[in-house]
Amino acid sequence: MRITVSDYSETLKSFLTDTGVRQELIERAMQLHRSGQEAELVRFLKLQRCEMVEDMHECQRKVDRIDYLIRQTKNNIH
Repeated sequence: MRITVSDYSETLKSFLTDTGVRQELIERAMQLHRSGQEAELVRFLKLQRCEMVEDMHECQRKVDRIDYLIRQTKNNIH
C-alpha cells in the first residue's frame, strides 16, 4: 500500500520531530521532499540515522561506566 504525498509529508515531519531532529534539519528534509529530491532526502535520513546511532553508542559507554562503578562499589561493601 502506497501512502499519498500529503500523508508522507505529515509522517516525515512527525517522525523526525519524535526522534529529536532539530527544527532547521526538519525544514531541510521537508524542502528536499517538496522539491522531489528523494535521493538527497534518503542521504539526509541516513546521516541522521548515523548520528543517532553514534549518540546511542555514547550513551551505552556512559551506562557501562556506571555499571562498572556499581560493581566496584558492591565489591567494596562485601
